[in-house]
Amino acid sequence: MATAPYAQNARPFLHGGELEGVAEVLAGGQYGHGDITERFEQALTSFLGVDDVVAVASGTAALHIALAVTGIGHGDEVIVPSMTFCATVQAIRACGAQPRFAEVDPDTLCLRPQDVMEALTPSTRAVLPVLYGGRAVDLSDIRYELEQRKIAVVEDAAHAFGSYCGRVRIGATNNALTCFSFGPIKTLTCGQGGALVPRDPEQAAHARRMRLLGMAESPSERARSATYHVGGVGLRAHLSQINAAIGLAQIAHFPSVEAQRKELWRTYAAALEDLPDVRLVDVDVDRSVPTLCAVRVPERDRVFAALQARGIGVGTHYPPNHLQPAFRRWWRPLIATEQIGEEILTLPFHQKMTSHDARLVTTALREALR
Repeated sequence: MATAPYAQNARPFLHGGELEGVAEVLAGGQYGHGDITERFEQALTSFLGVDDVVAVASGTAALHIALAVTGIGHGDEVIVPSMTFCATVQAIRACGAQPRFAEVDPDTLCLRPQDVMEALTPSTRAVLPVLYGGRAVDLSDIRYELEQRKIAVVEDAAHAFGSYCGRVRIGATNNALTCFSFGPIKTLTCGQGGALVPRDPEQAAHARRMRLLGMAESPSERARSATYHVGGVGLRAHLSQINAAIGLAQIAHFPSVEAQRKELWRTYAAALEDLPDVRLVDVDVDRSVPTLCAVRVPERDRVFAALQARGIGVGTHYPPNHLQPAFRRWWRPLIATEQIGEEILTLPFHQKMTSHDARLVTTALREALR
């Protein structure tokens, strides 16, 4: 029996062409970084309207490399919302830096300028806003203050590929080093992958060395040489041609992704309007390509269990990180985030779903709330 689309909280969507692209790479016998990876980087550069994009193995790797490229290291403090996936915080720790957890806007679950300013300390060296649900984060009101303090901004745009900040795509604003995820359930998937948008050629070169174990030469250059040079710390974090081939097939279809996800989110918003106990997290859908549909509900755990019992694939994105055992050392009281953590519920949201599916989910939510 086929599983109903609403039984899954999220799932990949293939447009056609992905299998052929992967088969071509497999037949070619070169699976690591190569021409297909660089073609994918060029496609991303063109789509975003930026000068350069560095493709890497995951969104987490993109964050790790981006922080390192900006000079973040041992003992540095990075302001980050607690309301994010734990990968964001693990990237900070991987650099040897320390998270400084911050509050978020209860309506958007994104950092506001006042949240950043409240969290600042003399040890702060970076701010890592998370673009929750795909929504842009505007820190322009404090940009000058951050620059004066030499505080870098690295955007976790894992949810926000294709969304806009003003009139340009996120990543094209030049205000931050932006990181994307192309994991299985993102708006554009490589199966697994990520990318970062550097702000100058030096950052780009540093990121490219770091993703390939610190080696100065590219794979094609190493193939023609009897030796190579390792110039610094590096990771095995390149994007394979197998994954890049999937991304190349996906990006050609992104206009339909954008339209479908906006329509599905608006269907949910309309269906939830008359539920007074439900608080929809605003993703600014006119300018965003939504990655999820999140609501805040009373008695979340009971509602969660009731919906799962009905076969509805609900989720919780996310348990607050400052309450996690791994990050307890950096706990600080975050009253709004802790309340959000008790109420947050994500509804099934992916491109296999129709508007009819969304309305069925909303009806089930209405009944569970009773």
